Amino acid sequence: MLIVSAAYNQHMIPRHAQTTLEQLAASFPVVAVTGPRQSGKSTLVRALFADRPYASLEEPDQREFATDDPRGFLAQYPEGAVLDEVQRCPALFCYLQGRVDHSGRLGEWILTGSQQFGMVSAVTQSLSGRVGMLALLPFARDELQAAQQLPAQLNETLWRGGYPPIYDRPVDPVLWHSSYQNAPQCSAYSRAAA
Repeated sequence: MLIVSAAYNQHMIPRHAQTTLEQLAASFPVVAVTGPRQSGKSTLVRALFADRPYASLEEPDQREFATDDPRGFLAQYPEGAVLDEVQRCPALFCYLQGRVDHSGRLGEWILTGSQQFGMVSAVTQSLSGRVGMLALLPFARDELQAAQQLPAQLNETLWRGGYPPIYDRPVDPVLWHSSYQNAPQCSAYSRAAA
C-alpha cells in the first residue's frame, strides 16, 4: 500500500508512525516530528497534511522573516501550517504558544525538526501540554518488507541501512552514507558568512 498525495510525494512507503501522527494531530494543537536528517519527516507530514500550507525554514528568506517578525510570519497562516525545520527559528515556539492558546484548535500546527536536544527542549518548554511529540527514525525492517523493498539477505539489509533516499533513487548506499556523514550543514556556512 502506498500513500498517495498529489501535493507532494506520489509514492511513499507507508510508515508505522502515520497512525500515531494522526492521533497526535487529533489530540494536541501542535505536533512536533523530530528525528535525524533524511529520515522521512518532511515527506510524511507533507503527505498526511497535504491540504495545509507549508513553509520550510531551511529557506533563508523564510527563516529571516520568521526570525525578524515572528507574529507576521505566523499571521500568514490563520488556520495553521506545516513548518519544516523549525529548529532554525526557536523564537517561534513562544509565539506559537499564544496562537494555540487563543485558537484552541487541535492539529493546527505541524512542526518538523532535526532531533537536537536544544530543539526538543525548546518545544517542550514553550509548548508544554500543547505539543504531541513523535520521533521518526529511518525505515524499520517490516516497513521495507511490507513495501516489498526489503533486501533478501540480512547482510545486504544491514549494508544498505534504512534511510529513505536509498530506497527512492538509484544510489550506491556506500556513496550515500559517506556523503550523508560528510555533508556540511547550511547553518555552518550561514555563520561563517555573517
